[in-house]
Amino acid sequence: MKDISESTGKTDIHFLQLDLADLAAVRKAAEEYLSKEQELHVLINNAGVLYAPGIGPETAQGYDAQFGIHVLGHHFFTKLLMPALLRTAKGEVSGKPQRVRIVTVSSDAHEGTAPKKGIVWESLERGDKGIPARTKLKGFRLYGQSKLGNVLISSELARRYGDQGVVAISLHPGGVDSQLLRHLHPIIAWIVIKTRIYPISLGVITSLYAATSEAALDMNGEYLTAWARRQVPSKCARDAELAGRLWKWCEDQVDGF
Repeated sequence: MKDISESTGKTDIHFLQLDLADLAAVRKAAEEYLSKEQELHVLINNAGVLYAPGIGPETAQGYDAQFGIHVLGHHFFTKLLMPALLRTAKGEVSGKPQRVRIVTVSSDAHEGTAPKKGIVWESLERGDKGIPARTKLKGFRLYGQSKLGNVLISSELARRYGDQGVVAISLHPGGVDSQLLRHLHPIIAWIVIKTRIYPISLGVITSLYAATSEAALDMNGEYLTAWARRQVPSKCARDAELAGRLWKWCEDQVDGF
């Protein structure tokens, strides 16, 4: 925040605490935002865990952390902020209708490491029920599955809200030098950093393009790859029936929170 303020001269910057691994905390963050703002023009869903140790930790509600954070947490946060997004799109506050954007940062892992069948539903069970399936998949498959979930939910957002002024885009940001690699073996992480990783200044390009460019307003439901190029996602990611089923699963899980 200090760097942004110093580089832009803008001082009106606010921190909003959000823990995507706890649905109750997600609601608290959304309610805090809505108590302070009536509009929302751009929402970039970008947070995650990569190859957590073993079968990985669980969220506060007992979901696999990778799916719980990447998919379910982001879905719930977006759902709760939708009134502000739609209000903005309709111009209810400003008097000027304008398209709003929901950008979801996925990964090329949605194709490269996701299970062949797309979603292994048994692995999404809470607590001990999901452990056998998650143990078989292991970290890299669970990560790929969650990134596939990102693309599916984004495409479903596009279908459900595209005619209401919402532009939903998912993307692969490229290999980025961030703390995402913290759970990898140090030697593997070093090799990856030396051969496949780019600085954050490049890693943000695709997200910013989707969030701000005029051209991206006509890309509702599309998938972009580094650096800001259109790309066709995997076959599973284009499965509208699967996307609808995952959307319903997410809705069922957040019911009551």
